[in-house]
Amino acid sequence: MSIKIALLSTQEQIISDVREMVSGDNVVAYVFNNPHKLSVQTPLLLEEDKDDFNDNRSVQVSLTPWILVTSDKDVPVSPSNVVALVEPLTSVREMYEEKVNADD
Repeated sequence: MSIKIALLSTQEQIISDVREMVSGDNVVAYVFNNPHKLSVQTPLLLEEDKDDFNDNRSVQVSLTPWILVTSDKDVPVSPSNVVALVEPLTSVREMYEEKVNADD
């Protein structure tokens, strides 16, 4: 399993088990298995609280199925729609794995 976060040209962040669909030497599609959209919220801080807030990486992450009205587990995505593929933080990877395993 290769769990990645894909940044799409739509600016959506999708976490999924990602495989490449290859023809010859070219990637013709990425196949996202159990894709979930990452929603990230940063905490709202009052001006007087900003001095006390020293961890600027503190965020809240939620996961929702990327395409809600399908039963398909595999979704092919054109490489032209993928801006970047990156490794998720360990905590985000674990959150995704727990959610996907609970949905099975």
